[in-house]
Amino acid sequence: MFDLGPATEEMKRLVSGVQEAQLGEVTPCSDWTVADLLAHVHQFATVFTDNAHKQPSAPPESLVPDWRVEIPRQLDALARAWAAEEAWHGRVSAGGIDMDAADNAVVAVEELTVHGWDLASATGQVLRVGPDQLDVIDRFLDLFASGLPAGQGPFGPVVAVQADASRLDLTLAQTGRDPSWSTAHH
Repeated sequence: MFDLGPATEEMKRLVSGVQEAQLGEVTPCSDWTVADLLAHVHQFATVFTDNAHKQPSAPPESLVPDWRVEIPRQLDALARAWAAEEAWHGRVSAGGIDMDAADNAVVAVEELTVHGWDLASATGQVLRVGPDQLDVIDRFLDLFASGLPAGQGPFGPVVAVQADASRLDLTLAQTGRDPSWSTAHH
C-alpha cells in the first residue's frame, strides 16, 4: 500500500490554477485541449475510485460545468478510497485491461503524475512531485512498459534527454513525454 494523497493533492492544486481562458489551449496530449485533459482527469479519478470500491463505473465523458468543484471532490474521493486496505485486494479493470487492484493503484498514480505534468505544462504551472511518487511511476514502467518494443514508452517513443536531466524529466521521457514541451512550441 502507498498513499495516493500527495498525487491527488497536487492534481487538485494544478486544477485550481487553471484559468477559464486556458480551457481551449493545447496540451502535450496530442489532440487534447486543457478542457479535454480536465475531463480525462475527472473520468479516470472516477474510474479508479470505483475500482477501489469494486464497483462498476460510469464516468463523465466530457468536462462537467462545475469542474472546479467536481474534479477536486472526485480526487478527494480517490485518495480516501485507496486509503482502505480492502481497495488493494482482488481484481479490477482499467481501460479494458484486467489487473490486480494493487497494480491499478500504480496506474492511478501514473495517470495523476503524467497528466499532472501535462496540465502544469499547458497552463504555465510547475508539477511538484516527490521521489516516492516517482518510485511508483518506476513500478508502472516495470509493469506495463516491459512488454513494449525497445525504445517505446507507454505513450509514445522514449524521448532522449540531457544526461543531467531531473528524475522527473527522465521519468517523463521513459513514458514517451517530451519534458521540454511547452505551449510556446505548439
